[in-house]
This record gives sequence, C-alpha cells and structure tokens, in this order.
Amino acid sequence: MKLSKTTAQNSFEYSWLLARIFPYIKPYLFRIFLGFLVAIPLGLLDGVTAFALKPFMDYVVGQHDWIFHIFGKTYSISYMMLAAIIPFGVVLFAAFQGVMRYLNDYISAWTSQKITNDVKIDLFHKLVYMNPQFYDENPSGIVISRYMNDPQTASSGIVEKIKVFTTSFFGAAGLIAVMLYSSWKLAIIGVLVLCVAFIPVALIRKRIKAASNKNMVISGNLTTDINETYSGNKVIAAYQLQERQEKFFNEQIHESFRVNMSLTKRTAWMSPLMYTIASIGIATVLGYGTHLITSGQMTAGSFASFVTSLLLLYKPVKTLGNTLTSIQTIFVAMGRVFELFDLSSDIVEVESPKVLKGFNSNITFEHVDFEYVENQLVLNDINLTVNKNETIAIVGNSGGGKSTLINLIPRFYNIKSGAIKIDGTDIREFSLDSLRKNISMVFQDNFLFTGTIRENILMGNPDATEEDLMDAIESAHLQEVIADLPDGLDTELGERGTTLSGGQRQRVAIARAMVRKSPIVILDEATSALDNKSEAVVQKALDNLIKNKTVFVIAHRLSTIQNAHRIAVINEGHLVELGTHDELMNIDGGQYKLLYDMQFRNQEVHS
Repeated sequence: MKLSKTTAQNSFEYSWLLARIFPYIKPYLFRIFLGFLVAIPLGLLDGVTAFALKPFMDYVVGQHDWIFHIFGKTYSISYMMLAAIIPFGVVLFAAFQGVMRYLNDYISAWTSQKITNDVKIDLFHKLVYMNPQFYDENPSGIVISRYMNDPQTASSGIVEKIKVFTTSFFGAAGLIAVMLYSSWKLAIIGVLVLCVAFIPVALIRKRIKAASNKNMVISGNLTTDINETYSGNKVIAAYQLQERQEKFFNEQIHESFRVNMSLTKRTAWMSPLMYTIASIGIATVLGYGTHLITSGQMTAGSFASFVTSLLLLYKPVKTLGNTLTSIQTIFVAMGRVFELFDLSSDIVEVESPKVLKGFNSNITFEHVDFEYVENQLVLNDINLTVNKNETIAIVGNSGGGKSTLINLIPRFYNIKSGAIKIDGTDIREFSLDSLRKNISMVFQDNFLFTGTIRENILMGNPDATEEDLMDAIESAHLQEVIADLPDGLDTELGERGTTLSGGQRQRVAIARAMVRKSPIVILDEATSALDNKSEAVVQKALDNLIKNKTVFVIAHRLSTIQNAHRIAVINEGHLVELGTHDELMNIDGGQYKLLYDMQFRNQEVHS
C-alpha cells in the first residue's frame, strides 16, 4: 500500500485516465457543452476585427462606396456610412464578447470546482477507510499533497483546458478563415510557417511531464516537513532541531528551484526559435504580398486584413501549443489521484460476512505469525486463549511485539498465518464493522478531534442516551473537569484537545470507550504518559471501564497489572511466559521476574 514517489505508471495511459475521469465529468456535460458554445464567440473577435480592416482600408480610407451584388441585385454603402458602421460593429461585438467571457468564466469555474469536489469526496472516503498500515507506510505530506493539490490540477485543469482550447481553436480558425478569404496563396505560407514554429513544443513534452512530477513530489515533501515542524514543535525546541528542519526544508526548496531552472534552460530557446521562424514567415508574406498587390491580384485592404490576421494568429496558436504541453501536468496529477483510488487494502471482508454480536466463551490465538516486512517476523507462533471477562496483561521489552499483538484483534493488520478466533470463529469471517463495534480501545496518546467534549465522547456511540453519557462521565471521573469549563460539556476543544491536560484527555477517551459498551477492551499503555497523581485518577476510571469486560492491557508500570488474571510475556515475537503475577515471580531467571525486579530497583533508586 505504499505510494510511489515518482510518476504513477498509469500517468502515461491517456485513454485509460480519460475513461477514469469521465464518470466525474459526465454529470456536468451539459454545462461543459454550454461553456463550449459560449467560448466560440470569444475566439472570433480577433477574426472579426481583422476582417473589418478590408472594407475599412479599401473603401473608407480609399473613399470609395462599397458596391456589392446579392441575388442579381446591386447594392451600395457609402464610405461615410462604413466609417461609422465598422467601428461601431467592432465595439458592439467586443461588448457581446465581454458578456460571453463572464458567462464562460463562471460556467468553467462552477463546473471545475464541482468536479474537483466530487473527486475529493470520493478520495476522502477512500482515505478514511484505509487501514493503519497505509498511514504507517506513507508520509503525511505525500498523502496530503495528493489529496489537496492533485484533484484540483486534474479535475479543474481539464475544464479549464477545454475552455482555453475552444477559445484558442476558434480564434485560430476565424483568423485562418480571414487569411484564406484574403489570399489562399499567402494563407498556405503563413500556416505552414506557424506549424514549423511549434514543432519544438512537441519535442519537450516528456521533459515537461518529468519536471511536473518532480515538483509534485517536492511539494509532498515540503508538506511533510511543515507537518512535522508543526506537530513536533516541542521536540524541535527541546533538542534545538531548528537548523535540522531548516536544512531539510531548504534542500527541498533548492531542489524545486533546480528542477525548474533545468527545465527553463532546456526550453528557453523555444520562444526565440519560434519568433525567428515566425519572422521569416512574415517576411516571406510581406515580400510575396507586395508582388500580389502590385500585380493587381490583391487589394491593400485584403493585404492589411491578412497581415493583421497572421500577426494575431500567433497568440491562439501559441496558446494551443501551451495547452497541449500543460496537459502533461494534468495527466501526471490524474495518474497520482487514481493511484490512490486503486490502492487495495489488505484488510478485506469475505463475501457475506458474519455479524459479531458479543461473545460467550473466549478469544484464541492459534499459531499466529505476523510481519510488517516480508520474511521479518514480528510475532512468531503465538498461541493464547483469553476467556470471557478475563483481564490479561501483555508485557515485555520494547519492540517485542506487544502492541502489534493487540492491534491484530480489531484487524488493523492481517496476520501472515494462523488464526485469531472469537468463540471458535475466525475474526476474518466477521464484518469489520461488527468486529470493531465489539472492541473499545484506549491508547497512550488518544486523539481528540476538533469539537466539543460531548461530541468527542459520543464518537464512541452516537446513539448513546443522555443517561449513558452522564454515566460514562461519572465513571471516567470527568465531572469536576467539565464543571470548571466555561461551557461544560459543550466546551470547544482545540486541535487534538490541547486545551486539556494529558490526564483529562485520557479521561475523555475513557468516557468515549465507556459509552461504546463493548465486551472487549484494549488498553495500550493508557497511563504511561501521566504523572503519578493523574495516573491514580485515570486508573480509577480504567477500573470502572473494565468491569465485567474481557480486557487486553499493555502497561509500562508492572505494578499496575499485578491483579490481572494472567500475564503474558512477549519477547522478540515469542510468547515465553504465561501465568499470574505470583506464578511468574516464582520462575527463577524468568523474563517477567527480571523485568519486575529491574523496574522495582529503578523505583527505589529514584525514590
């Protein structure tokens, strides 16, 4: 489930990517089509202006009436009237174009934002249901960057490029039509020259894509640096890591500069070359056009109209070239987005899963093996039976696999081999929703969300009654805390609950676990980060939580788990000892006795 830091492979499968994005575009096809229609007159103004030069030069400047024939009848317009009509017509068309531009911009912005929002909603749904392993393997900056930036680039970019392409295409088409009307011979020369001028654009397509991808990767790394700086600000201050963070950040900034300048160095020659080729074309047109005028094959007005069209044609053609180039960035972003969509979780449900509604007998681990990295076992052949309403403590050296073991029960990770069963049924046969509803967890560093205390507690069970809520608050010893807050239960917490102390946050988490009323409780070093006074209060709350529950507890202070029904000792992934506190203390040279004696001696030294 690890995201690639380079261009996703599917970034080069254009038809496949367009097929993937089309379901998001489909609901808004009418608006896109409407924007397409509105964009047509936007591109035609230059053509209208250039076309108007012919009658203006030939008749107004030449002071000749315009005589023309329609259906065998002869009509004429005086040059004085043309002098008024032509400028007024250009202004009127420009005003009309302004209205169309407003409509086009509004329709494009509305449509692109809608598509972006739809993609982000589906992508967030994907991310929120990803399992912890995904977040273990991928830095936050990479994930956040892909979520925040890439959908906008991919979705909005398509609509924006459709608008720009349509406007530029009809602008170019209108100007070419004027050129053909003025002189098809000169038009052939002008169009061929412009085509040659834009050959370099096609030659640097891959370089632009590579640079776009590198910048997206760098953006993700920068986001990671900022997140780490924000979240780890105290550690940074305590250990004087400011220079380290600055170094990492500056390296990414300089790398971004290097990538952009490398691309600039390789592409900067394009504009001078294109202008040179275009200038040769214009010079050729001027020379041949002079011949056509002097030979009577072309009027001065037609020539002025043609030259104006040719000069104006450069802009929409260049825009078309830039649009085709920037599409590479869009495809890179689309590839990165759909790489996220296509990640498959290792945690999958069986077809027609069973619903777990509590349990009656026991939870068993049968020859359980687990590894994060292939061929590197973290747990090896774990066999353990935990009976209903039994409290089992799991102890051992740091990194021995304690937390991993309990994280397997709610299926945060999949075991490599063996089975974990509840009442004889493999937990993989249960739906994830029903399995996890039967488990309450209290961690060392419990996450509190932005919102009120009430909202954070009820996250454990949104259907809890007011009575259930108050019982949980009382059992978690939160009454005094809430009473001292300005808005009581409805007091807004800061980000991650930082307005509360560590002990208070733990009690909120315990209350959240209580309202869940799950038969299985997992405590992962729930008091390890607290001082003695806070730990004593939290421990009382925990005692209320685990009454008549099946409990798995990891505790750094062995004195807190002496009353557990049994204690399992995990060492380097193996279950090496199992028994009561007294039984394990009577094992000479035993792991538990060694750990307990070391901790007891340390307490004596520090007392």
